[in-house]
Amino acid sequence: MTTPSAATPSPSTSPSPPVVSPSAGAPVSGGPGRFGSLGPVGLVLGGCVSVQFGGALAVALMPRAGALGVVTLRLVVAAIVLLVVCRPRLRGHSRTDWGTVVVFGIAMAGMNGLFYQAVARIPLGPAVTLEVLGPLALSVLASRRAVNFVWAGLALGGVFLLGGGGFGSLDLVGVAFALAAGGMWAAYIVFSARTGRRFPQADGLALAMTVGAVLFLPLGIAESGAKLVDPVTLGLGAAVALLSSVLPYTLELLALRRLPASTFAILMSLEPALAATAGFLILGQSLTAPQTVAIALVIAASMGAVRTQVARGKAPVPQVDS
Repeated sequence: MTTPSAATPSPSTSPSPPVVSPSAGAPVSGGPGRFGSLGPVGLVLGGCVSVQFGGALAVALMPRAGALGVVTLRLVVAAIVLLVVCRPRLRGHSRTDWGTVVVFGIAMAGMNGLFYQAVARIPLGPAVTLEVLGPLALSVLASRRAVNFVWAGLALGGVFLLGGGGFGSLDLVGVAFALAAGGMWAAYIVFSARTGRRFPQADGLALAMTVGAVLFLPLGIAESGAKLVDPVTLGLGAAVALLSSVLPYTLELLALRRLPASTFAILMSLEPALAATAGFLILGQSLTAPQTVAIALVIAASMGAVRTQVARGKAPVPQVDS
C-alpha cells in the first residue's frame, strides 16, 4: 500500500468537512488525487477484498502467535509502516483533534481484539455475521432517509442467512465478543470519518494505529512472548498487517471523506458475502442455496445504498457543521 505523504493544510482549521457529489470523479479537499478516480465505493470494495486475503493469512498465523499475538503484530507493523510512509505532523493540532485520534485508535484496537477472541470460540461465518450487526445498526441510526431502512433490513436478512439462520448452538461468550466487536466497528466508522476530516491524507490513521499498537503490545507480549519475534511469524504478521490493516483502513478513511457513514456501513455488509465467495474460489468451499441467496441479498442491499447515495449527490448538498 502506498499512501501519499505530501503535506496539505489540516482540515481541522475548517469547521465544516468538504462535501462533494459521490458521482463526481474529482478528489475531495485534502484527499489524494491518485485514489480519487476510484470513487468512494471503489475504495470501500478494494478494502473489503484486501481484508479477506489478510483474514485467510491470519487464520494460518494464529496457531503460531495466538489471537492476541496476531492482533499485536497487525497493529505494530501497520503503525510502523504508516508512520514511515505518512510522516504525520505532530504539532498544530487541537485538543479535540488529539482526542478524536485517540478514540479512533482505541476503537480500532478493540474491534480487532474482540473479533479475534470471537473467532477463537465460534466459527468465522457466524462471527462475521454478528459483527456486521454493529455497522448495520449504525446505518439505521444515522440514516436520514426512510429508504435506507429498507436496504439495512435487506442486508440484515442476508447476513443472518450467511450465519445459518440461527445462533442458538454457539458459545455465548464468543457471541458476546462478536457483538462487542460489532459495536467497536460502528465506533471505528464514526471516528474514522472524524479523523479523516481533522487530519490531512492518512496522518490521523497513522497516529491512531500507533495508539492501538501501544495499547495492545502488553497483551500480545503476555500471551505470545518470544514467538512474536520469530522471523517466520514476523513475516506473516507483516503481510497480515498490510492486507488487513494498512491498505483497507487507509482506503476506508479516504472513502469516508466522501461517503456518509450510513451508506458506508451498509456497504461493509459485503464482508461476509466476500468471505463466502473467497472461500469458494480459493479454498474450494461449496456454497449452499441459503448462502447463495444471502449473497444476493447483501449485494442487492449494497447496490441499493449506492444508488440512493448517487441520487442524493445529484442535488446540491449543504455543508454540515462537524
